[in-house]
Amino acid sequence: MTSAQPLPPLTQIPAYLQTIADYEAQASKHLTPATWHYLQGGAMDERSLQQNLDQFQQLQLLPRMLRDLSQGHTRCELFGQEFPHPIFLAPVGHQQLFHPQGELATALAAEAVGSNLVLSHLSTTDLREVAPTTSLKWFQLYWQGNREQSLALVQLAEQQQFKAIVVTVDSPHSGVRDRERRAGFQVPAHLPHPHLSSFTSPILRPEQHPLFDGLMQQAPTWEDIAWLVQQTSLPVLLKGIVHPEDAQLALQYGVQGLVISNHGGRVLDDCISPLTALQMIRAQLPANFPLVLDGGIRRGSDIFKALALGASAVLIGRPYIYGLAIAGALGVAHVIKILREELEVTMALMGTARLQEINSRYIFHKNQIQ
Repeated sequence: MTSAQPLPPLTQIPAYLQTIADYEAQASKHLTPATWHYLQGGAMDERSLQQNLDQFQQLQLLPRMLRDLSQGHTRCELFGQEFPHPIFLAPVGHQQLFHPQGELATALAAEAVGSNLVLSHLSTTDLREVAPTTSLKWFQLYWQGNREQSLALVQLAEQQQFKAIVVTVDSPHSGVRDRERRAGFQVPAHLPHPHLSSFTSPILRPEQHPLFDGLMQQAPTWEDIAWLVQQTSLPVLLKGIVHPEDAQLALQYGVQGLVISNHGGRVLDDCISPLTALQMIRAQLPANFPLVLDGGIRRGSDIFKALALGASAVLIGRPYIYGLAIAGALGVAHVIKILREELEVTMALMGTARLQEINSRYIFHKNQIQ
């Protein structure tokens, strides 16, 4: 439960914060009840939200013994960039809700521990302020209703040395979030959103539908994505793809990577889990096509399982926000450190010295033997 008067951010990490579960329990004490339910909630009955966590429990590990693990490491490469580990920070908007320094604190932590930051379009801090803080950074784009406004943001990200564009395509309309509405959550009017454009609602005829003929007409199409790919020298990834046929279309339209995600269970309830979608999509695309898994990571062993089933890297969202709420940059850095150390120990005990050695032969599906 959250307290009526949230605790202030801590200036050092207490010894009892050892796991992501510990961070989750502590973070609830640093946020108002409404903000906590906004962070934790999902769409409708929250079945997808729960499945994102449960998906990893259906997989068990098959370790190998007596391997030479000398010169082991967690380095990976995507789009010509080398990363010290595959734990990236998912785009999370409105971060000043959780800590006064918001995205600046997150970026500082990302730089300190070598984590790739995917800065949200809904950042409460201008990307020009965030950019100098960290060298490993991608920019997440919500389509702005027209090509010109969308391209202007992409070009600004290019100028600020962001290394990739991540276009979120699974939320042209927000999900029906019952828990959030019951808690009375609203984004505070005073929060800055320097990259949020105002949409002009089209004038509709009486027979036209306000959703399908209104808001959804401002969502991107495959033709818009193909156009955007041609306008930028940066790699373009699509976030929110879960259908193998859409993955194949993305490849055809020149997209250079995918983030396999159901938006943390926050948009469409009963949407397939990312780990299941990852396996379906990996089977349809070239082995070297980058796939980043987003959703449900809470342990280093979860990261191992995702990599084994075809992910090139993973995104964490709620876990690092727990750290941000508790202790700002220090908390974010510690969350990433916990997960990286758990991944390293898992790799060593599994008999894998490098990420490239991790594959599906190290995974046992519980339903394989009846």
